[in-house]
Amino acid sequence: MPAAEIRPVVAGCHPDPSVCRVGEDHYLVTSSFTYFPGLPVHRSRDLVRWERVGHVLADPDHVDLDGLDVSDGVWAPTIRHHDGLFYVVYTVAEDRRGRATFVTTAADPAGPWSPPVRLDAEGIDPSLFFDVDGRAWFTATRDALAADATGPAEIYLREFDHQSLSLFGPTRVIWRGAVTGTWVEAPHLYRRGDVYHLLAAEGGTERNHAVTAATASAPTGPYTTDPRSPLLTHRHLGAGASVQNVGHADLVDTPTGDTWALVLGVRPVDGAHNLGREVFLVPVSWEPEGPVFAPGVGALTGPDDHAAGADDAPADWVGLRGPVPHRWRGRDLSLAPAPDGLASRGRPAFLGRRQDRHRFAFAATVPAPASPEKHAALVAFQNQDRFVSQSVVRSADDVVVETVLWDGGARTVLAERPGADRQRLEIRSDGRSYAFGAVVGGDFEAHATVDARLLSTEDAGGFVGVLLGVAHQGPATTPWVTVEDVTYTGSWAGAPRPAGEPAPPSCAGRPGTGR
Repeated sequence: MPAAEIRPVVAGCHPDPSVCRVGEDHYLVTSSFTYFPGLPVHRSRDLVRWERVGHVLADPDHVDLDGLDVSDGVWAPTIRHHDGLFYVVYTVAEDRRGRATFVTTAADPAGPWSPPVRLDAEGIDPSLFFDVDGRAWFTATRDALAADATGPAEIYLREFDHQSLSLFGPTRVIWRGAVTGTWVEAPHLYRRGDVYHLLAAEGGTERNHAVTAATASAPTGPYTTDPRSPLLTHRHLGAGASVQNVGHADLVDTPTGDTWALVLGVRPVDGAHNLGREVFLVPVSWEPEGPVFAPGVGALTGPDDHAAGADDAPADWVGLRGPVPHRWRGRDLSLAPAPDGLASRGRPAFLGRRQDRHRFAFAATVPAPASPEKHAALVAFQNQDRFVSQSVVRSADDVVVETVLWDGGARTVLAERPGADRQRLEIRSDGRSYAFGAVVGGDFEAHATVDARLLSTEDAGGFVGVLLGVAHQGPATTPWVTVEDVTYTGSWAGAPRPAGEPAPPSCAGRPGTGR
């Protein structure tokens, strides 16, 4: 299969995938940073088609995200199932470091989830492993403490009491990674026969990202680095690879006994990515030495028979740092105002969906405000320091459509055009640029165009992809606004396809059948 046809199984910004299976159903959780509700939960029968069934952090009292940078917040969860309960462990990060680690449980992954319990743990990327003898183990990664450490980080282990939801016993440093001098993270433990396999990610979350491994005869070690490491990476494929930054693997066995890995990766265009890190599926076989990722190929190959990001897929609309009062009536969205702007670290009145494809058109009919101190806008949002908004603004004399680039707190007006009391606004992209404009008489008129790289992770920094959404800034005492006919489509007449973007999916084999 040509590399250009590789597609994610969960598109858009869903990094750090973790998966478990109960019966015939597989359950997936991913990082959510400061998006709320947090930690989306997806379910699948075949590991290819996923449906969102809920969120782990749906109760605002269960997570404190106030004041955090968009790329901080909830990082790298792990989901496991044991004795009738689902367990999710995760870290809340601040200033790119772990602030606190929590565990929560649920009988149904759709929720409700229990109030999170803070664990006596440091670092990031927590994971749980339930052994056949009934004991449970907690692993995570932290800054290396030993003076003779071979790298900046180390993986440590403690025992986990799944009744009291607490850690106990000694802290054991079990591995410092396979690649000298690089950060080791994302530890997951598995048992195959009498051998314990520790998977991790190394090389950073950019082009050198990779899956590495170690083995031991007991969960506490000692661990021996798998000499085949890295077991999976795209670092050797070069800048032209259609999927890059591959790593952060979690394994799951299907009911038929096959093993698959879910990993993260990005789909760049011209060396930059705007969709965030997405979830990809990789077949795994077991040999005496351990797991083999993508046997015979050694790189991602598909599957390509599903419509990740299909136009009719239900959107996962999220706010920033907390809930946003809103109502949907069909495709009409009513949104309460808030004084916090998107450039702040507060709770703006913003509801957005993850951009999950390079080519799209996002549109809504936006009313002009009754007064100058409030406005509604369509927004392409990367983070609080980099986004573009398109607003219908009322001045003393008239109504204008204003397109503004926000960059590091600086406000640059890209375009200002005459508007109407009800204006159809639209954001379009072909993967290489974003066009902001209005629909007049059925035709799209571009007011301003920006290079897509401006909203990419490579240029803006951080760990997230673009959100496309609606914002309503103004005094909290002013009325709600209703934007009408909010639509998101993946194509329009004459839209070019960026180099490396896959053609529409074709039929091919897949690991299973069902949901």
